[in-house]
Amino acid sequence: MTKEKNELTTEQREDLLQILKARFENNMNRHQGLEWMKIEKKLEAHPEKLWSLNEMENTGGEPDVIGYNVEKDEYVFFDCSAESPKGRRSVCYDRDALESRKKHKPENSAIDMATDMGIELLSENEYRMLQTLGNFDMKTSSWVQTPANIRKLGGAIFCDRRYDTVFMYHNGADSYYAARGFRGSLKV
Repeated sequence: MTKEKNELTTEQREDLLQILKARFENNMNRHQGLEWMKIEKKLEAHPEKLWSLNEMENTGGEPDVIGYNVEKDEYVFFDCSAESPKGRRSVCYDRDALESRKKHKPENSAIDMATDMGIELLSENEYRMLQTLGNFDMKTSSWVQTPANIRKLGGAIFCDRRYDTVFMYHNGADSYYAARGFRGSLKV
């Protein structure tokens, strides 16, 4: 029996749920008042979301629940790895930036990778909210969603945490660095 591209095997699904449950239980400060059983039930009803969470996990993101939207009945997962996910670094911002590079092109772009994974880049506000849950990107940085007016002019924004402060910076969207990746969000 062949599996669809975005579908996990039973064993992969069980392994991932165990990892997510352990992370959830070990980091209760990120999701006070939420119950794992309700989250697991929601995940099992949306196998495509489990596939995306598996992609987040496989690229080093360490996804965890960081909130619940009552109006939409959605749990929100963010990448909670201490540093920008290792499997998503050395990428420029988007496809246009990638195609504009004449030499030394990176293998991929943050936006393309996120789209392929079924997730979204964190916004600047989401990134700042994540930083209230811990200290992230103390040695790395992460691309965040860039406003259209900045992107239109060739730029993109990224954030990190230094000196106990969250900073937002700009760079050419076609730039890429070994210590810059991106963090994603997923709503289930």
